[in-house]
Amino acid sequence: MIFRTTVPLRWGDLDAQGHINNAAYADYLQEARADYFDNTPIESLSGSGLVVVSHQVEYLAPAYFRAEPLIVDLWPCQVSAAKFTLAYDLWQDGRQVARARTVLCPYDLVGGQPRRFQAHERAWLTSQVEAAEAFRPLRWRPMNSHARSAPMRVRWGDVDCYGHVNNVLYFNYIMEGRIAFTAAASHSMNETLESGYLWFVVRQDVNYLTPLFFRIEPYTIRTGVAKIGSTSITFCSEIADPTAHKRFATASTVAVFADAEGRPTEILPQWREALQPYRLTAH
Repeated sequence: MIFRTTVPLRWGDLDAQGHINNAAYADYLQEARADYFDNTPIESLSGSGLVVVSHQVEYLAPAYFRAEPLIVDLWPCQVSAAKFTLAYDLWQDGRQVARARTVLCPYDLVGGQPRRFQAHERAWLTSQVEAAEAFRPLRWRPMNSHARSAPMRVRWGDVDCYGHVNNVLYFNYIMEGRIAFTAAASHSMNETLESGYLWFVVRQDVNYLTPLFFRIEPYTIRTGVAKIGSTSITFCSEIADPTAHKRFATASTVAVFADAEGRPTEILPQWREALQPYRLTAH
């Protein structure tokens, strides 16, 4: 069964290009999800412990700041013994601006590990299942010596009520790592606005491997290039602890280069050349 809710926009959600930043959508999904569980017979599920396993987000059209909130439709589309998937459609001004899938699992906060659904939890979620179109696979490629590393600091305010870094913040870390990466590869890739061009993130997948906690010492965000198309670049990233050889999350991001009207445009030859040393595959 489809549940409809609204999520208010904030002026601070805008990025340098004047539209809603891709990372803000993860926050909208979380707000819609919280409203959903607050209006179900199993609202205690989120309060007792519910963690995000993965996100898939497709950005279909730019969204802009409005006094009116975004409209979000969401519903369970898959349920198993220990996890389930929520599907979302996000709307603004009568057009769909994004769609997403989130895999979640119940979590025992005291024991510090995932748990299986209680019978009534699974029964209710199963009763609400509606079909949802599967996303095309977006492959993540392992980091190698071509990936670029950058320090990543966790702020005290990044920690949520569960005591670990909130899932939404990973989108910000990945974005900052990607911007640092492109600045190092070719600084002009981050200065396209001055030339009348834009970058649009059109797809982003994030997989959460283990909880991330606050600490003074920085973690590492590693970024590399998985694919260079005619108008798009697929980046792969990972958040890791370089001292413990531990990974916390992986991500794949597809960014499209476009003109001022939003039409996809050929990636500049000098950028292709600059990105070659960072390819995660043989070339």
